[in-house]
Amino acid sequence: MKVTLETSKNLLEQAAILADGSAMQIRRWVHSLYPAETAHVLESIEPELRNKVWEVIPPSVKAEVLLKLNVAVGSSMLKMTDRKDLLEAIELMGSDHMIDLLHVLPEPLLSQVLESIGVHKRLDYEKSLAYEEHTAGALMQHDAVIIRADVSLDVVARYLRIRGSVPNTTDSLIVVDRNERYQGQLALSQLLTQDARRKVSEVMDTHLAGVSYRMSSRDLVSLFQRRPVVSVPVLNDDGIVLGRINLERMLGLIRHEADHSLMSMAGLDEDQDIFEPVVDSAKRRAVWLGINLLTAFLAAAVIDLFEATIQQIVVLAVLMPIVASMGGIAGSQTLTLVVRGLALRQVSELNSRKLLNKEVSVGLMNGLIWAVVVSLVAGVWFHNFDISLLLGVAMIINLACAAAAGVLIPVALDKMGVDPALAGGVLLTTVTDVVGFMAFLGLATVFLL
Repeated sequence: MKVTLETSKNLLEQAAILADGSAMQIRRWVHSLYPAETAHVLESIEPELRNKVWEVIPPSVKAEVLLKLNVAVGSSMLKMTDRKDLLEAIELMGSDHMIDLLHVLPEPLLSQVLESIGVHKRLDYEKSLAYEEHTAGALMQHDAVIIRADVSLDVVARYLRIRGSVPNTTDSLIVVDRNERYQGQLALSQLLTQDARRKVSEVMDTHLAGVSYRMSSRDLVSLFQRRPVVSVPVLNDDGIVLGRINLERMLGLIRHEADHSLMSMAGLDEDQDIFEPVVDSAKRRAVWLGINLLTAFLAAAVIDLFEATIQQIVVLAVLMPIVASMGGIAGSQTLTLVVRGLALRQVSELNSRKLLNKEVSVGLMNGLIWAVVVSLVAGVWFHNFDISLLLGVAMIINLACAAAAGVLIPVALDKMGVDPALAGGVLLTTVTDVVGFMAFLGLATVFLL
């Protein structure tokens, strides 16, 4: 029984069969899943149950499942895989899927596989290594259907019948001239509906541009979001077609970019196994905690500068976390907005100054609104309106600085080639803590002592 759209939402509930189902029930359920669904289940269950799933997956399907798994879980599954089954599955795979799998195989398994596959597939893999990582050249598939502009639609139709099939997600054929240079694309709908005697050059679309093999993965994501395309050709510097990138590949890339941004903001790896051993998880997170500890010591050092002030006015110690906390939240909102804008190519040198002015204005406005609220609450609470007034002023200062930092930090990191999602949060927290404590305690020192 194939999993329906409704039941696919409850794959983890169905996975309860792994604990109390019979071997036959488990096998039947696993065989009903698509490779991507199987990968989702494997990533979501405990390591003890993964073996039950893996051992009943047909050898011909295991390679496809490995392509869908994140690196950590895929590596653990490889250790359970019979080498003979893996080699057999790779031989049955298309060239592009095989290349994708080879990129994640560890040594010495990779060397064994390269020795066993044909020369043609080995050359395809070696060519893929020539392109920089995270570029169109490294991501492209080599299964593009290429036709000449000077032939008739009837010739194209006969050529496709001889081929017997076209690659998945093919909505158009790539058109080239006699020198193999890209000319445009012929939609399959045009091929089916136009007079078969017409030339390809008469009905092809010349407005669909190709992309350079150097284009970054981030720019590719932006391109597919802006244009209603299913695939785009990848070209070399001379305009010759090297391959294509289709929507299926881009969906995987978009998910990877989203996972990377989300996990990086917490200092984690998007390819991490959620059920990895406790010691390994602790090691990964210890580094990030250590970095945060250094920034915390910096904030503590600022507080120490005003030790005498705090000793004389103890209520300051109660109120100062409010300023830092409000600045941290406001800055995080701006940081998230800007990091997303950078990822989508919505933020650049052309508009970053206007964005900075807008966000600082928002920070000032929110600072004024909440400064009034906080000042009133603090004044009633501690019966000291001098302190409550300074608290409000410090909050306005910190929210404005937090908004500015939320724009400037990710933009500067992006220019330096550092991932803003990875380092932006720590730097922002440092700024809001230091500025918040400095503003509140500094004002109290100047005006109350």
